[in-house]
Amino acid sequence: MGVAEIIPGISGGTIAFLLGIYQPFIQSIRSINSQFVKHLLGFRIGDALHTVAWKFLALLFAGMLLAILSLSHLLSWLIETHPTIIFSFFFGLILATGPIIARIVDKWTPAKVLVFLASGVATFFLVGMVPINTPDASWFILLCGAVAISAMILPGISGSFVLLILGKYHFILESVNQRDFVTIGVFVIGITVGILTFVRVLSWLFNKFHDMTLCVLTGFVLGSLNKIWPWKETIRTMPGRHGELIPIEQVNHWPEIYNLYFFIALMAMILGFTLAIIFNRCHKDTFRGLNNA
Repeated sequence: MGVAEIIPGISGGTIAFLLGIYQPFIQSIRSINSQFVKHLLGFRIGDALHTVAWKFLALLFAGMLLAILSLSHLLSWLIETHPTIIFSFFFGLILATGPIIARIVDKWTPAKVLVFLASGVATFFLVGMVPINTPDASWFILLCGAVAISAMILPGISGSFVLLILGKYHFILESVNQRDFVTIGVFVIGITVGILTFVRVLSWLFNKFHDMTLCVLTGFVLGSLNKIWPWKETIRTMPGRHGELIPIEQVNHWPEIYNLYFFIALMAMILGFTLAIIFNRCHKDTFRGLNNA
């Protein structure tokens, strides 16, 4: 999930679904409640830990943090030098995820199809938006953390892409690379507030509108393929903090299919698609019990 969140357009929530940890992920975050805070403020650490699934959350977030700290340089380099192959792999992975979520819907009706199409079209155009210039103030970094983590929870909506739209993806990535702990700390506070709030909204939606929520998520996943399409032409760029050119507007195009690089990218896409199917078969009960999430 940490690797997915580094790459714009890839959702950590999608990876959680494929790996079979989405339900315990939601349940574990929901276990952080007022009772936990009460025990914590009273310095009853043992009682506080008993109210939450702290081992699961500690291992999950430690793994995500380790991936971000150790792989941010490598993934930045890969995205700059071999973006087609990287995005081909994730395109195949996410292409398989849409039908995996869709088949969990109990019964498809015209209304559910309409909701699916609406969310898919909306996401298709959302991920094509051009990043905007935004302030570097602490309050805005806090807001970015809250919004990005909410997007991370949703399959198909990438937290890193939301940061890109808000004009803060490269700013946060550089803060991690440069170990700017002040900016990272403010961002983490925003993440904490956002995830504790949004996970309760998501759980309520699953409880009240289970199938409709899954239809929306299916649209999110498939609509996001517009952003992950591997073959793009850069139209506009902007200078980064160190003088590098950062793409801010790109258009998709059909690749030249008679070259070796195309077949390498195609194999990466097939590999991603195949791994998604394997993950789902290993965790075929991933979506069961979402009504109780």
